[in-house]
Amino acid sequence: MSTFKAPKGTYDLLPPASATYLAVREAIAAPLRNSGYGYVETPGFENVELFARGVGESTDIVTKEMYAFETKGGDKLALRPEGTASVLRAALEANLHKAGNLPVKLWYSGSYYRYERPQKGRYRHFSQVGAEAIGAEDPALDAELIILADQAYRSLGLKQFRILLNSLGDKECRPVYRAALQDFLRALDLDEETRRRIDINPLRVLDDKRPEVQQQLVGAPLLRDYLCDGCKAYHEQVRELLTAAGVVYEDDPKLVRGLDYYTRTTFEFVHDGLGSQSAVGGGGRYDGLSEMIGGPALPSVGWALGVDRTVLALEAEGVSLELPAATSVFAVPLGEEARRVLFGKVTELRKAGIAADFSYGGKGLKAAMKAANRSGARFAIVAGERDLDEGVVQLKEMATGEQTAVALDAVVEELRTRLA
Repeated sequence: MSTFKAPKGTYDLLPPASATYLAVREAIAAPLRNSGYGYVETPGFENVELFARGVGESTDIVTKEMYAFETKGGDKLALRPEGTASVLRAALEANLHKAGNLPVKLWYSGSYYRYERPQKGRYRHFSQVGAEAIGAEDPALDAELIILADQAYRSLGLKQFRILLNSLGDKECRPVYRAALQDFLRALDLDEETRRRIDINPLRVLDDKRPEVQQQLVGAPLLRDYLCDGCKAYHEQVRELLTAAGVVYEDDPKLVRGLDYYTRTTFEFVHDGLGSQSAVGGGGRYDGLSEMIGGPALPSVGWALGVDRTVLALEAEGVSLELPAATSVFAVPLGEEARRVLFGKVTELRKAGIAADFSYGGKGLKAAMKAANRSGARFAIVAGERDLDEGVVQLKEMATGEQTAVALDAVVEELRTRLA
């Protein structure tokens, strides 16, 4: 056993469980690739100011949860706590918005880091798949992204998730609501830290999950009652498009997101089988973020879906994914000549697209067959000196124990047929 362990709040992904995580990532990415989204990868750390400006200086993410540090050269950096700001920064730096084809549609996958109290479904290191559509203000884009996430979850076999939908207004109508909300909040019995948020971003108070705060928020003004005509019309188009696509959603006038950059459409995917950490993903429109980080006006929309929480949702529903076999064929050589010949056959099988493994370490027949069993292979190919003299190998079906002699030069095609 190693002297070292994974840091608190983190985890290692190991086989066979890691295969489920890979399958979830692929299921989320597949509809994105099919809809014109290109893959982007950004560094694991960024200038700390990117997140302070983009995510919001008053957010818990920036004030309490960000892993920030100063390099020997004096650069102030932070491990990325979320993906949107980094992806938008990368798109702006590469001038993708000037290529002439807007929106720029990107998807990403990776690890993110927040210093949080570790609990089931909430880690200090977590995995997400996200998508961003940059440079267009169109209700159809908002609807498209929600539909693609819905499609991804359904392709995994999830049924007990819900889509919550709201509008956060824009720079025209939100200031009026902000003032009304501030007046309401100032009359409440709140702690000093929460009272400071009232002046900086009062919507953050609505996102406070503490029961003692939520009890006082009953009767708080709702943003939907303050939306301007433009935001009302925009939101109604999003709703109509979702309905036309057959996507079921719930209007949630109290829904706000934990990041400061959201405007207009906001949404969340929740699963009731996950208890207090019910959100499996979410996103929304962020029309002002580009300007916040020094870019031009680029209205955009996006989401991020948690891979870890999606796996927990699958477990909560008892869904078992059909995963590709790690090993379909296991080769067991008996003797040096058989070792050379079967090693070549394993290489042939792999080139033919068949998952194959080999008995390494010079094991005897009994130990090698135990290894074949543990590998999960459907078939074992066994050969000794007599088999090679006859130009055959023994093909054994692991589930039944049935064994037949197959010509050495025909074994690859025979396995291809049996595994089809």
